[in-house]
Amino acid sequence: MLDTRLIPLIRPPLNRLAQTLNRRGIRADQVTVVGFIIGMLAVPLLWMEWYTAALIAIALNRLGDGLDGAVARIQGLSDAGGFLDIVLDFIFYNAIAFGFLLANPEQNALWAGLLMFSFAGTGTTFLAFAIMANKHQLDSPNYPQKSLYYMGGLTEGTETIIAFVLFCLFPQHFPWLAGIFALMCWITTSARIRAGYTTLRGL
Repeated sequence: MLDTRLIPLIRPPLNRLAQTLNRRGIRADQVTVVGFIIGMLAVPLLWMEWYTAALIAIALNRLGDGLDGAVARIQGLSDAGGFLDIVLDFIFYNAIAFGFLLANPEQNALWAGLLMFSFAGTGTTFLAFAIMANKHQLDSPNYPQKSLYYMGGLTEGTETIIAFVLFCLFPQHFPWLAGIFALMCWITTSARIRAGYTTLRGL
């Protein structure tokens, strides 16, 4: 929901940093992998309840997620890069929920499980429609420079980042924060199922 408003604001500084990386011969896929590795460090950090350090790892991962796309737009978008990016993103999202489960299983296990279940809904609807959109050569009007068709919704990348930040800042309130975000994810999933089915039915 907020991605279309945030992207125009962060794209100029990301493009400048991407140009620097490109001049040094750093490839977009390398940025993707390094960002993923840094992000996965959040799991043991959450397990140890080092929430500030985990938040830094999450923030650096999200920076890498935006930066790899900026580098790719300079060097040329590729299907392989787009595939790697989206797969590692969804692994990372679920890993953060798992990290909070490890931090406090008694308090967080049910809600972390619900959150991962919710990510299954948003992820499958997103990827399934992207496959069909490619088959029918549909263009994404809001994200024309993406390698995949980006189906929007109430919970997109920006909302997910905000949720992760809140989880780290207020870990004692993870259950109800995760519950609220899971509900938002299912609203997104329901809307995508309806919109996707209607669109494809019309074709």
